Amino acid sequence: MPQLPAADYPADVRARLEADAKDIIARYPGSRSALLPLLHLTQSVDGYVTRTGVRFCAEQLDLTTAEVTAVATFYSMYRRKAGGDYQVGVCTNTLCAVMGGDAIFEELKEHLGVGNNETTQDGKVTLEHIECNAACDFAPVVMVNWEFFDNQTPDSAKHLVDDLIAGREVRPTRGAPLCTYKETARILAGFPDQRPGAVEATGGAGPASLAGLRLSRGEALSGADAGRPARRPSVPQQGETPAASSGSPGHPGPAEHASSHDAPQETAVSDPANPAGPEGEEGK
Repeated sequence: MPQLPAADYPADVRARLEADAKDIIARYPGSRSALLPLLHLTQSVDGYVTRTGVRFCAEQLDLTTAEVTAVATFYSMYRRKAGGDYQVGVCTNTLCAVMGGDAIFEELKEHLGVGNNETTQDGKVTLEHIECNAACDFAPVVMVNWEFFDNQTPDSAKHLVDDLIAGREVRPTRGAPLCTYKETARILAGFPDQRPGAVEATGGAGPASLAGLRLSRGEALSGADAGRPARRPSVPQQGETPAASSGSPGHPGPAEHASSHDAPQETAVSDPANPAGPEGEEGK
């Protein structure tokens, strides 16, 4: 059955949102371009994109609710249902998966008693798998409200969510201090992070990210620069420098086992020692 029109925000909430929306829309030459930050703005109030939020965005931008809904349901950054204070995203894309991301995700589901995109009963943590956190050099990576927790293990990830649920201080490996999902949504809407020291705490790229740049400059890399940071038994704290990994029995560390990029094998069709046969020639 068709649904009735969505309810409006209370007058005081709507007045506050309209003032914020005016600031957001003024940033763009075309008002429609403000839709993405406006959706974040509504999430900062509701915690997800509600029908009321869709109606508000449509009215501010002179769009239909169908047009707003089409955008809100396209991007995974917008929730479609109520969630927890902390969105815990486990990367399960190729590199993170083979480095342990799949194991982390499975253990967190069992540890928290929830499935993908489900929230713990206390409303603290929503668990989701993410296709890529764009931090492959620190795999496997977990993100909490889009802040990085690098080089995770199943045990460190369980410690992380336990601390979140218990209300203990949790510090990302790098980046700004952690805040709630609603607070994060307001920052993503384009409003300044007013917390003391938050902007200065964003930090920079780590040694693994900069290795390629250093090589392009002709700089020699030490073993610590070229190797992966060690797996840590607990959640790494901001400012800590991970130790070099020595591997585990049967699984040598980076010093003993070069990747295929470090020591390519002579198996490529383009390798002179392995010329392509007729079936590999272009057009054959």
